[in-house]
Amino acid sequence: MAVDRECILKCCQTNDLSCYDPYDIWMTDLGIQVKSLFNKNKYLGILPAAALTLFDHFLNNNTRLGYKRREYPTARAMAALTLLNLYKIEHKESYIQVAKLHLDWLLENTCKGYAGLCWGLGFKWAAGEGLDYNENTPFSTHTPYALEAIHTYVQITKDTSYIRHIKSIFDFYENDIKVLYENDTEMATSYGPSKDRLVTNSVSYTMYAYAIFLGYFPDKEDAIKEKIGKLYNFIQKRQRSDGSWLYSPDDEDSFIDCFHSCFVLKNIDKTHQIVPLREAERTTNMGYDYLKLHFYASKDGLFKRFSLSNKPSIIKYDLYDNAEFLHLAVLLRDLDFAKKLAASIDLKFCKGDAIYSVIDMFNFRKNKNTLRWAKMPYLYALSTFHLFQE
Repeated sequence: MAVDRECILKCCQTNDLSCYDPYDIWMTDLGIQVKSLFNKNKYLGILPAAALTLFDHFLNNNTRLGYKRREYPTARAMAALTLLNLYKIEHKESYIQVAKLHLDWLLENTCKGYAGLCWGLGFKWAAGEGLDYNENTPFSTHTPYALEAIHTYVQITKDTSYIRHIKSIFDFYENDIKVLYENDTEMATSYGPSKDRLVTNSVSYTMYAYAIFLGYFPDKEDAIKEKIGKLYNFIQKRQRSDGSWLYSPDDEDSFIDCFHSCFVLKNIDKTHQIVPLREAERTTNMGYDYLKLHFYASKDGLFKRFSLSNKPSIIKYDLYDNAEFLHLAVLLRDLDFAKKLAASIDLKFCKGDAIYSVIDMFNFRKNKNTLRWAKMPYLYALSTFHLFQE
């Protein structure tokens, strides 16, 4: 494997993780306006959206004119998690020290004005019709990466001074994340700190966050376990008969893609390792089999983007999909397949010291060394693979 531990360390052992991003064009003022127009009216927005996509992909992908390098909380959290994985293998104190630098960056760069520590994208995001998030908006899908990194750091180092940060994140989930749906047996929570939208993977992230909280609040054990159970029941009952989940289960125009499906399955598995969930293995096996059957292109040895799409795309393969499936395969102990997939990713997405985020329909690699999406998820998956092979 060309991307070895030395390559992983070179990326993660630095205190500057600023980078360009595949979403750069949509962070510009014009990009935000066009995305908002598309979200309101696809027919009016399709041509300007296509024009910006083609400009970004074919004309500005290398030069990045008008874009700026940014730091991303999830990249920092995954860099810390990657180093902590490697520490478990090699026990080098320097890995802990740099991981701590990443955690301290996260603590300095939390979203402001909320009940507890929390993180989001760090840029404006036109997510849907009438749903524009600002750069200070935290999300239930992003915060768990920082939570897991701090939790893992505490477990390894026994540094109890960081426990207060975990308890602060708990306050965010308890006070800022909203309940969108609840009955006697099920619960679904919001994506961000408002009653915004129902998204399957965000419910799974909230479930996993509460599984981590369980070890820090013995006095709240029964209430937390009840919440985890209700969140899981919601997810499980929205799984379709073929093993898939819609991104948004109550949206007629929703989609099924690879990496969001992997998020759901990973969160179920990781939660199940802490709190036994009813029929968790059956649920994850159904979802895993669906992904292999409907996303895996054996000819190229890679996973494609969608099994059900709601908009056109020029992307053939995305590193994010493949990195997340690699991570999922490792967690589910499908190590022979993980090794095969890792070799395909290395061959198709990597060239020299560059790791590209996408392969387009013309088989061109694009988006060089973009950490958030998806070099860092890939390195994190590889470090987990190395850990499970020991």
